[in-house]
Amino acid sequence: MKNFKRIALILVLFFASQASIQAQTAKASLNHIALHVFDLQKSGKFYIETVGLDTIPEPFHDGNHIWLSVGYKSHLHLIGGAKPGIDRDKNTHLCFTVPSVEQFLERLKKINWPYEDWAGTAGGITKRVDGVKQVYFRDPDGYWIEVNDARQ
Repeated sequence: MKNFKRIALILVLFFASQASIQAQTAKASLNHIALHVFDLQKSGKFYIETVGLDTIPEPFHDGNHIWLSVGYKSHLHLIGGAKPGIDRDKNTHLCFTVPSVEQFLERLKKINWPYEDWAGTAGGITKRVDGVKQVYFRDPDGYWIEVNDARQ
């Protein structure tokens, strides 16, 4: 009888975990974001050296794509061939979280890259009502990027 209870408990836990896994996989999750860029090498260098992303293998091997890791099973795909000079709105932006906004800003200052707060004050840092610090800047193609120190 004791073994039967153990087996029954194991089966209940097994099927409960399977149901949980199925429920989790039914939800959508971010796979990638694609940005169409004018100068692929310049943009790739910016996201690697300035933002701090790592490259990952891309399947095309055509010289027109750079894939970068932005989180667990999430990627940023840079695709060359865009027309230059497209104006982009700050409300449409990518956001990256870092341990320290101030330390991150050292990277931007080192290469003289302009940044601003949400209101547009050059060199400013926004402090949200929840205490999160954030700054905004543009990548080489004018796409807006937010960097913040959000913990969750």
